[in-house]
Amino acid sequence: MPLDLPTEATAPAASTTATARPSADADPRPAAADAQPAAAPDVTDVVGASRRGAVRPRSLEALVAELTDAEKVSLVVGAGLWATTAIPRIGLRAMHLSDGPAGVRGVSEDGVETSASFPAPSALSATWDVRLADEVGRAFAAEARRHGVDVVLAPQVNLQRTPVGGRHFECYSEDPELTSRIAVHVVKAAQDRGVGMCVKHFVANDSETERTTYLSRVDERTLREVYLAPFERLVDEARAWSVMGAYSGVDDGAVAAPVLEHAPLLQGVLKDEWGFDGVVVSDWVATNSVVEAAEGGLDLQMPGPDGPWGEGLLAAVEAGTVSAAVLDDKVLRVLRMAQRVGALDGFAPEGAERDDVASIDVAATLRELVARSMVVLRDDAQALPVLAAADGDARRIALLGPNAVAPFVQGGGSSYVRPDRTASLPDAIAAAFGGAQVDLRAGAVSRFVPPALDLVSRCSTPDGRPGALMELLDADGAVVEGGDVTSWDGWRRDVPEHAVALRIRTTVRLDEPGRHEVGVGTVGRHRIVVDGQVVSTGDRVVGEDVILDSSVNQPVPALLTIDATEPRTVEIDATVQAAHPVGYRSFARADLVHRLPGATPDELLADAVAVARDADLAIVVVGTNEEIESEGYDRTSLALPGTQDELVRAVLAANPRTVVVVNAGAPVVLPWLDEAPTVLWSWLGGQEWADALGDVLTGVTEPSGRLPWTLPADEADVPVPHAVPADGVVEYHEGVHVGYRSWLRLGRTPAAPFGHGLGWTTWSYEHVVVAGTGEHGVDLDVTLVNDGPRAGREVVQVYVEPPAQSPVGDRPVRWLGAFAVVDAEAGARTTVRVRVDARAFRTWDTTRHGWVTPAGTYPIRVGRSSDDLRLVVDVDPASPPSGPGVSPA
Repeated sequence: MPLDLPTEATAPAASTTATARPSADADPRPAAADAQPAAAPDVTDVVGASRRGAVRPRSLEALVAELTDAEKVSLVVGAGLWATTAIPRIGLRAMHLSDGPAGVRGVSEDGVETSASFPAPSALSATWDVRLADEVGRAFAAEARRHGVDVVLAPQVNLQRTPVGGRHFECYSEDPELTSRIAVHVVKAAQDRGVGMCVKHFVANDSETERTTYLSRVDERTLREVYLAPFERLVDEARAWSVMGAYSGVDDGAVAAPVLEHAPLLQGVLKDEWGFDGVVVSDWVATNSVVEAAEGGLDLQMPGPDGPWGEGLLAAVEAGTVSAAVLDDKVLRVLRMAQRVGALDGFAPEGAERDDVASIDVAATLRELVARSMVVLRDDAQALPVLAAADGDARRIALLGPNAVAPFVQGGGSSYVRPDRTASLPDAIAAAFGGAQVDLRAGAVSRFVPPALDLVSRCSTPDGRPGALMELLDADGAVVEGGDVTSWDGWRRDVPEHAVALRIRTTVRLDEPGRHEVGVGTVGRHRIVVDGQVVSTGDRVVGEDVILDSSVNQPVPALLTIDATEPRTVEIDATVQAAHPVGYRSFARADLVHRLPGATPDELLADAVAVARDADLAIVVVGTNEEIESEGYDRTSLALPGTQDELVRAVLAANPRTVVVVNAGAPVVLPWLDEAPTVLWSWLGGQEWADALGDVLTGVTEPSGRLPWTLPADEADVPVPHAVPADGVVEYHEGVHVGYRSWLRLGRTPAAPFGHGLGWTTWSYEHVVVAGTGEHGVDLDVTLVNDGPRAGREVVQVYVEPPAQSPVGDRPVRWLGAFAVVDAEAGARTTVRVRVDARAFRTWDTTRHGWVTPAGTYPIRVGRSSDDLRLVVDVDPASPPSGPGVSPA
């Protein structure tokens, strides 16, 4: 949902000291607690006994029967923005839901609640590490308990179909297998501790442009093999307690409908076929019908109580257009979720490990995660790790780049949280390098919108008092509320219903000579006057639409350019709309903007180059920002914004001892990649990013990440360069060839392939042996050697290829079938068992509408990425092994 208004088998022993951790399929943990009946039959309903004068075993079904139709309807409509309805007489309290994928924002609406800021989900997937995924699930549970949250709106398991997707950073991977395995462990670990996870966004909601209205046209086979696959795994293996339905629609060739009204998908596939017994929650304000959504499979309209369900659903039930049985099923599901999270008296909550959350060190987990997730794209000079100042090296460090000055640690939209802590990157680097001198320079520009104005230091009211005068106006222009403000974050929340506008008047001091830009950024109806000039007007009245498309978060300012030769003042008089959106808090939005005179891009570059030339080490941090990567809109370019490419090339020329750090979530084109000796991809790392980067650079933690997506060398090569709907439809023209599969099919060469990452040691792959086949799939024993100078971590990747004479056409060139993380000391030989699940060989038969495993011999390749494959073994998954089989790739 959008931002709220500031959201198997044990491995054989290694021949020398080493450890090998198996893939996700090797997880030895017991089945989740919710495999048990909803409530033990001997639980006595004492509350019910007092009401009815008799004692009987309590059951969820019996509770449903006790409720009136009005109470039932209230349970399937939110009571507010983040809460469900409580019915105290049956012992039901409200359940609280919260965003999001990169932390747990909490339930307060005052804008000041802080939370642990997690790395963006792509960073977790880049570890390819199910143990860390378990730790992240535990951290979600700890944070949810801390904030009084019952259900976290995560994970986001839509696929990274196109690199321009605005929420690319929120997704795990472009591959359904990697996405599924990581997400399963996150969800299981959290729910084992009694915290529900709401898996989103069901389904084929993989881009942002027109996301509330577009129709995804996806053929049946592609839906099953690619886009439904993570949801199926999360229902089957993690027993997810909740699934969120998307804003968008799906045309699967049989039915074209909004997802929340798509009965064949929601009711037919998710509930009936897969046996999902949890709650289907609407994305916020996504419910647009009563009968169609109710009969289609939606269980809980959020938020509430506004929206079509309330009185509309009750009337439909009373009229018989929505059956009582359909409503009862929804209520049963909501009560089951309440029981699971501990919100229903008299029923034992689920989660075998509910009580261990207090022992979880969330900050330490996040610091390890972000360090492990970093991907070494290049290290020709073997510069990692860098010797610290205490070792007589790197005493003076040039820390350069706009993202060194202002790191981008979390993307825009519903994943945003107010961090518990914010670390200074220069301080973190200085500390990591033993007190080295760190010289910080921006060196380039990267933003389009200037920063918000500091009202306290540079503004005064029309009467000369510090700050600004703010007045709420009614429809007649009369002031209904007003006063001075001396701090302003651009938002006026909880506007009274009768107020239609907010007027802001303030005087800005221009103390510095040079070019100033002064103005206001807003959404909706407005009139903005700066220095006596009308710089913008608009008559469009907005509501929840600007929340859903996230334009309210980054409004483009209307600016007046003023060349000041001496100190002067400029008056701002802006009247902006007060919006009263359905389902959300009312607000008025007005970013006061002032871009001060400053150095030109050429001057910034020259200053950075001079500092780099005199340094022992140059660290250049480039990347994106919240203007580029956010929920609500897709990117229009894969280039680094501003003059950052020029900065990198200039610093490389000035100091050959340069490490380039890319601080971005989604792919960007790096035209200088082949020129840079050392390049590190560092993701959107959350609150621990700065300290974790210090750990990586100085050798505390190995950057053992592998790309969970493909890094393009040229935008023109990207198989799906955009997702702009045509006549309201997004055509999934590439079919099952998502991500790297399309790159392989088209024969195009990326800058770095899916799965790429170097770490800080080297590995030799010796052999692979088929250890067994059966209904479960194929077990492989892979032996490899750490032949580098340091202990290290390797990600063994296993790819499946179709039989040479496959009866099924249009299968990918290869696809990820399994993976495992291996730790080994320098010189150690280790063997890890990796299971390729039987589902990796199957395909969807559109004639029989079911899964089939085509007969034949499948080449299975093992290596370090989708393009760096070291070993191959032929396997017939339907036959027992005839003996060890191995051949060079």
